[in-house]
Amino acid sequence: MAIIDIKNVSVSYNSHEALKDISCKVETGDFIGFVGPNGAGKTTLIKAIFGLVPVKEGNIELFGTPAKKFTNWDKIGYLPQQSTSINPLFPANVREVVLLGLLSRKKWPRKITRHDRTKVDEIAEKLKIGHLKKRMFSELSGGQQQKVLLARCLVSEPQLLIFDEPSTALDPDSRESFFELIKDLNIKSKIAVILITHDTGYVGRFAEKLLYLDKNLIFFGKFSDFCKSEKMGLYFGEHHQHIICHQHHDASDKHHHTHYPPHDAIEGEKI
Repeated sequence: MAIIDIKNVSVSYNSHEALKDISCKVETGDFIGFVGPNGAGKTTLIKAIFGLVPVKEGNIELFGTPAKKFTNWDKIGYLPQQSTSINPLFPANVREVVLLGLLSRKKWPRKITRHDRTKVDEIAEKLKIGHLKKRMFSELSGGQQQKVLLARCLVSEPQLLIFDEPSTALDPDSRESFFELIKDLNIKSKIAVILITHDTGYVGRFAEKLLYLDKNLIFFGKFSDFCKSEKMGLYFGEHHQHIICHQHHDASDKHHHTHYPPHDAIEGEKI
C-alpha cells in the first residue's frame, strides 16, 4: 500500500491552472526530492495532499484512504520553512516545544504524562539535542532550532516526513549535518521523506528519487533513470543534468561505503 497515491490530479485557482494531470506514488522508505522553479506548484501539491486546496480533477489517497476522509495525521510530520514554523520569541524551552508534537493525540483534558516526558527525552537524545532540553527555543541557533522542530515531528512516530525548504536559514555546516540526519532516519527507521526545494543540484546528494514539477509533471523516478534519460538531457541541458547527477553519484559512493542499501534496491517509476 502506498503512503500517498496521487492519480491524475489537477488544481486551479479561479481560472489559473496551478497543476495539471499529476500522478505519482510515495512508498515506504522513499526519499523524494520535490523540485521545480518558483511557482511550479510544489507547495500547491503538498496543500492538495493535506486538503488545504480543492482538487479540480483526479484523486489523492493517504495510506489507502481517500484524502478527504483521512484523519490519522499523526502518521505525517510536516516541517515548514523555519521562518514560518514557530515564533522565535515563543516563550517555551526545548522540551516544551517537542511535547507539542504529542498534544494532537490527546483528548481533553490534555495532560502531559511521565511517559510523554520520557518519550521526548529519548527523541532529544537520538537527535543529539538532549543537552538543550531546558534551553529556551529562542536562544538556539538556526540549526539547533531545526533539530528541535524535527524532534517535534518525530515524537508522534510518523511514517512520512515532509520538509519545505528546511535549509533556508541554515549555514552550510548546519545544512550538511541536518540532511545527513534526515537521511539516517530515512534509512534506519524506514521513514519516507519528501524534501521540497528549488536546489536541484543539492537534493541529489540525499534523495533517491526526483519529482520535477513545472505545473506539469516533467519527471518522476529514480535518479539513476534521470541521469540516463536523453529526454531529460534535452529538457534541462546536458550541463544542468550533469550537475544534478554528479552530486547524486558522489553521495551514492559515500552511502555505499557506509553500508547504506544501493539505490536500485528501491523500485521507482518514470513518467
